[in-house]
Amino acid sequence: MGLNCGGNLNPQIAYPFYMRYILGFDGGGTKTECVLMNSADQALARTFAGPSNPSRIGVELAVRAIEESADLALRDAGLERSVISAVGAGLAGTAKADMKERMGCALQECFPGAAITVLTDLDAALAAAGEGPAIILVAGTGSAAFGRNAEGEIARSGGYGPSSSDQGSAYDIGRRAIATAMQARAGGADSVLGKEILAQLDCTDWDVVQHRAQTMPDEIFPPVFPVVAAAADAGDAAAQEILLSATQDLVALVADVAGRLHLNNKEFLLVRMGGTMGRSRFFDANIDAAWKTVVPNAQIGKLRVSPAEAAALVAKESDAG
Repeated sequence: MGLNCGGNLNPQIAYPFYMRYILGFDGGGTKTECVLMNSADQALARTFAGPSNPSRIGVELAVRAIEESADLALRDAGLERSVISAVGAGLAGTAKADMKERMGCALQECFPGAAITVLTDLDAALAAAGEGPAIILVAGTGSAAFGRNAEGEIARSGGYGPSSSDQGSAYDIGRRAIATAMQARAGGADSVLGKEILAQLDCTDWDVVQHRAQTMPDEIFPPVFPVVAAAADAGDAAAQEILLSATQDLVALVADVAGRLHLNNKEFLLVRMGGTMGRSRFFDANIDAAWKTVVPNAQIGKLRVSPAEAAALVAKESDAG
């Protein structure tokens, strides 16, 4: 990737002819997955650590999570860091060139003899889908849609952080749920949803929740999603309204990408992934129904490999070239 890291080894010339072991990462706002692979593309270990989105938590903490998951994988396989010849890191929050460069340089310090490839989590997910036209919808702490058509053209919608996007994400759903509960309280009624949110956040005072939401929103809004999901499945009208609005936002991301890639009425692989998927029967059913109105010929499916494995394979190819 041509890192400018102040005199460190050029990652593109490390181990140019032979690759022994590769680390692949899939990191976002909630967790980091690490896979250790060998040169025969066999997964030797798979481990997890905390969040590694540098745009949300900073480069230092993001690298710390990556190192933690890597060391766990290496320990499981009985290997040392020095044997790693390539690292592929698919990370949320690295779409901007400067952040990508900073993460690349930081990882080069952690793995000085390895070829470093940094790509976004969306790039890794699309690579994991295999060949052919595909759209990936990621709905976790943040949200985005990323796609490719048969001509290899790429389009993206969303995924630029909560200040300008992330509609329909766990962050957005949690924010809406807390606002709804506080509005009900201001009207003189403590809703069932509101009581469940307070219990989830281990708080008894809405003023404390409001203060924490302003100072540490990533620790307040996303954890509320499971409460909304469970409440919607139990028939809570307020929770269902929040998830219906989130459904419209997520489908709009897919529709935007499909329109720009001219895939609206064509067959392609559609993969939905992220921490909000598979958590609510109500949410999943409405999302699946909504697809049919905007991309009726889409084939709902799964990734060929995990994004972490795809990131490792991308790194392997980059190093071999």
